[in-house]
Amino acid sequence: MSIFGIIILSIGLGMDAFAISVCKGISFKKGNLKKSVIVATYMGVFQAIMPVLGYYLGISFADKITSIDHWLAFALLFVIGVKMIKEALNKDIEVVNDNVDFKEMIVLAIATSIDALAVGITFAFLNVNLWFAITLIGSITFILSLIGTKIGIIFGNKYEKKAELLGGIILILLGIKIVLEHLNIL
Repeated sequence: MSIFGIIILSIGLGMDAFAISVCKGISFKKGNLKKSVIVATYMGVFQAIMPVLGYYLGISFADKITSIDHWLAFALLFVIGVKMIKEALNKDIEVVNDNVDFKEMIVLAIATSIDALAVGITFAFLNVNLWFAITLIGSITFILSLIGTKIGIIFGNKYEKKAELLGGIILILLGIKIVLEHLNIL
């Protein structure tokens, strides 16, 4: 996977965290940098840890499914992308609070990084520098989360659903790109 592909993947994965960060930012008082950094740190760290876990899970059975690895990568990214799009199109309003304690943030961080676990599994089947990829994923998610809290503080929940929709589309397109590359179409 190219550096550009990893950057695009990182942005796609970070969109869930961005959306949650916007929600958290909505509840923050103006200028609460400390809470914004706490949210961004949880999101960035978990988005970086989960692909590593997924990678080692994938390595443990990679030799058994090498012939279909590109289809597996596509399926995982497609399912995650569709889930994000469905959530973005869901009209229900989510209620959030400004709490950033461990119990609150660990649940949000794990929930938004499950897709990163699945992506880590796909890394086991692709030519990816894992440590470079997780550094980018964690850093980009951290930055997106900081931006998200700031947007939440300023604009409220106007852009949350659009960010999640964009993230879902990016993941689906990345899955299609992987299959097309494997079929030597790209």
